[in-house]
Amino acid sequence: MRPGLQMKWLRILLLFIASISGSQVEGSFGPPQDTQRKIVSDDFTKSRKQGVARDSTARSRVGAKARRTYRLVQNASEPRASPAGNFAQLGITIWRLRLGRRDDSDSRALIREKGNAAVWTAERTASDAVVGEGDFVRLSVESPRRGYLYVIDRDLSADGTTGQPMLIFPWSGADNKLAPGRLIDIPAEDDDPNYFKASLTRENQVGELLTFIATSTPLDLPLSDKALPISADVLSQLEKSFGGVTERYEMEGGAGELWTRKEQQAARKNGTRQLTRQDPSPQTIYRVFTENKKGMLVSLVLKYAK
Repeated sequence: MRPGLQMKWLRILLLFIASISGSQVEGSFGPPQDTQRKIVSDDFTKSRKQGVARDSTARSRVGAKARRTYRLVQNASEPRASPAGNFAQLGITIWRLRLGRRDDSDSRALIREKGNAAVWTAERTASDAVVGEGDFVRLSVESPRRGYLYVIDRDLSADGTTGQPMLIFPWSGADNKLAPGRLIDIPAEDDDPNYFKASLTRENQVGELLTFIATSTPLDLPLSDKALPISADVLSQLEKSFGGVTERYEMEGGAGELWTRKEQQAARKNGTRQLTRQDPSPQTIYRVFTENKKGMLVSLVLKYAK
């Protein structure tokens, strides 16, 4: 048989196989429909400074150990977003505190409240985890870009309604400057108290709705030495200006890992130590696709349980 006829009959045979196999053939060669998208920590930490190592082999070995994988977290009620274009990123880690143990080593922290102090240990918590009422919680925030951070808190009820928006960060005298490798701890280590206590203060309350705003220039918001009410109109304008299609990525295997000495140092006021590419990355990475290049806004639900 001539080569041309062979190719013709081969094409006919392939079409026949496809017609009787239907979606099985397409499914065999096409991408799986339920494959979750993933990113690596390099996508976030590449803006940090390169850590010091003895040679290129050592840097490669340490870098591979520090690299972490993140999976796209997706609620069943949310459609898969397929945004295009530039995006801004923000890293947030929720720390749940427990009484410190001797083997916790450098992960222990001094907890203050009204002059009293105790040694506790901070553990990473997934962004969708439920925090027990009465638990102590802290937050760490990092941006791969320079800017300014603002955090607004609202009580969240079971029916989806929210309470009065309150600006809880920054307060008077607080440094809210963001930079690659610099952590902002909320509350700060030297605050009193230097933790949040999960507390259900309203009927039907199920948690807190925390809104994080990272901007390239300072916002014209009043500051106080305590939580300050923000009008619903101001919050709505901020959401319109800086919000967008948001993707949330969770570190695989990160929940339960302990707070490190390097993370503590990177959050201290007037500290010179910043996180490098080899140091721990945030537990949760948010990507916001927005045309506004002056800032981004993301919201996190901190769930409480009795």
